[in-house]
Amino acid sequence: MAERGRPRAFDRSLALRRAMEVFWEHGYEGASMSDLTGAMGINSPSLYAAFGGKEALFRAAVGLYGQTDGGHTERALREGETARASIEAMLRDNAEAYTAAGTPHGCMVVLAGSTYANRNVGIRDFLIEMRRETAEAIRGRLDRGVAEGDLPAGVDTVALAGFFTTVLYGLSVQARDGVPLEQLARSIDCAMVAMPG
Repeated sequence: MAERGRPRAFDRSLALRRAMEVFWEHGYEGASMSDLTGAMGINSPSLYAAFGGKEALFRAAVGLYGQTDGGHTERALREGETARASIEAMLRDNAEAYTAAGTPHGCMVVLAGSTYANRNVGIRDFLIEMRRETAEAIRGRLDRGVAEGDLPAGVDTVALAGFFTTVLYGLSVQARDGVPLEQLARSIDCAMVAMPG
């Protein structure tokens, strides 16, 4: 039996992409419903019908970010032949993405929840968990490097993962502040000196 009702008059994937860009640029708190509906080309009832509300839309936008513009970390950690190559590619690829023309600067997951109201603790906790997962993924790649012998046995992978996570997030903040890629690259050069082996 065919579904009744009027079909959606918008491209859901394009609307989600546009919402992602609004959240990325303005953060969760700073993105108003009128900002979102204007960028998405829909009205509020359509947003609620398609996405369930602002928080659900934000979570979907973060998911899209991880699959697209924010996928550099996962890819670098998965594809690098050594722990060193993985960490360096993670930092350099993200620095390029953070400063790319045509998209907001910095990392959406790092910057979108830097301020929050008490009523949005769920968003804060969601982003904290996303960042924790990134730190764990970095540590996992370092642990693999120890197991495979490209990092010395006894390396404190917890501390090293914390350091490189801090560098990664710092690059995001600096990119948002307008620091050029060339300067970020020099910071990455300095950070890589800390990599054992």
